[in-house]
Amino acid sequence: MARHFPGRKLSIVRLVLVVGVLAAVVGASFTGWNRFEDARAAEGTGSWFTGYVDATATPFYAFERPRTDEGNSVMLSFIVADPESPCEPSWGAAYSFDEAESTMDLDRRIARLVQGGGEVAVSFGGLLNDELATSCTDVDDLKDAYASVVDRYNLTTIDLDVEGENLLDTEAGERRAEALALLQEERLAADEPLNIWLTLPVAPSGLTEPGTTAVTQMLEGGVDLAGVNIMTMDFGGSKPPAMSMLDASIAAAEATHSQLSTLYSRANMALGPQALWTKLGLTPMVGQNDVVSEVFSLDDAAGLNAFAVERGIGRMSMWSLNRDATCSDNYADVSVVSVGCSGIDQDGLSFAQILGQGFEGSSESIPTASATPEPTPELVEDDPETSPYPIWSEDATYVAEQRVVWHGNVYVAKWWNEESTPDNPVLQADETPWTLIGPVLPGEKPVSAPTIPAGLIDEWDPEEVYESGDRIRLDDHVFVAKWWSQGDSPEAALQGSAGSPWNRLSNDDVVKLLEELKNDDASGPTPAPRATSTTGSSKADGTSTDEATTDTTSTDDDS
Repeated sequence: MARHFPGRKLSIVRLVLVVGVLAAVVGASFTGWNRFEDARAAEGTGSWFTGYVDATATPFYAFERPRTDEGNSVMLSFIVADPESPCEPSWGAAYSFDEAESTMDLDRRIARLVQGGGEVAVSFGGLLNDELATSCTDVDDLKDAYASVVDRYNLTTIDLDVEGENLLDTEAGERRAEALALLQEERLAADEPLNIWLTLPVAPSGLTEPGTTAVTQMLEGGVDLAGVNIMTMDFGGSKPPAMSMLDASIAAAEATHSQLSTLYSRANMALGPQALWTKLGLTPMVGQNDVVSEVFSLDDAAGLNAFAVERGIGRMSMWSLNRDATCSDNYADVSVVSVGCSGIDQDGLSFAQILGQGFEGSSESIPTASATPEPTPELVEDDPETSPYPIWSEDATYVAEQRVVWHGNVYVAKWWNEESTPDNPVLQADETPWTLIGPVLPGEKPVSAPTIPAGLIDEWDPEEVYESGDRIRLDDHVFVAKWWSQGDSPEAALQGSAGSPWNRLSNDDVVKLLEELKNDDASGPTPAPRATSTTGSSKADGTSTDEATTDTTSTDDDS
């Protein structure tokens, strides 16, 4: 039964408020559900520590007798193509399976580690030899080659360490992805799933372009990656001299996390940020790196471990367990990398123990890419009346330092551009002309720009000769001549040309110039600059649609 309350009507104002509140509640609920799903995808997945073992380095490392609890999982490396038989796997291009057993007792030592509760995985590739996909050009033969290693050592996890020339060979990358997808499919059908990690070099800015290509090939080829492991080592010129190895490693991890978000989204497997951290692995080179100036210390190890545990990193590794010891006194030059010691005084401590703290899972505890995708959030619809800067338009051109609003955020242009969407997901920072500044804040209004009184500054004339210091206008911009010119359009300066004879003035500079001109005008007062009307809607070119005013809205960030 309905009840009526006289004197209380639902006004338009109340209705708008109710709708606004409901929209906010729904939006908050949607965001909360996304975060819940993301957390659920990452929850209980565990984390994994495994140290690389250079299996063929002499003296052979006794991986079957772990030094610490953290060292009972090993990544034996490297399986590569036999130099004389391109589709035949070998250990380090030196030993066949049977030769490795007879020379190194490899099979027996693996069995001993597993018997004691340890775990063995195998890494393919490395820097010095051909990864199987590089030399084996038949996909079926390549798949069989990978399968022979998995079967021989009864593996549930493999690692593809793709670097150097192997990484630059894109045709090999396509073969690798196709063969591994087939192998994974066969194993899954036999109820023996295979975890596949992709290990890649990295810079503090993230994966290089060949690295992102390798990930894309795997995802598009149907490989269900357990994760992407980045080698936070040998940064070389990509690391600023003042940046520590710890800071470089953390920067690389955060940048790669962002890149993986884009790569998985492009592959229609969007994952939330927490789930993505579980699909990231970190592998520093302990102690002295190949780059003489780079030394990864025990303190760096502790800092990287703390970062990894806090973020929920899925895998921690190190190169290598062979090197996890202080060099003996008879090792003359510790700046020269040794395969058997770290090159620093470890004071009796173990890198494996420090890096492995808090990583108590196994390779099988890492989630697969088939985790429940995070729903795509709804995009914010920008309102010109509450946007501090013009809303981005594909029909407009933008110059360096110009600010726009797009999907609820403020972006600033790095250089002249057009038709470049500000929030287009990119893999490298230099791929986009926009830098995200931050969200539009509650209560913001369009930023006003100075109005230039008619006749105060002449329009640019292609027939006119201009000297250094002359001022002209072009559209809504003011320019100052750098040197003598005639017929050189200021448009080139808008496009960022250093060779243009014109400098564009910022809004602040225009305000100062107008004040100077006003004070210097002996013939009478010049109308002072007045604020732009904020009525009407701002267009992408900065002009107002309100016919009652000819003022312009600011198109740069220094108003």
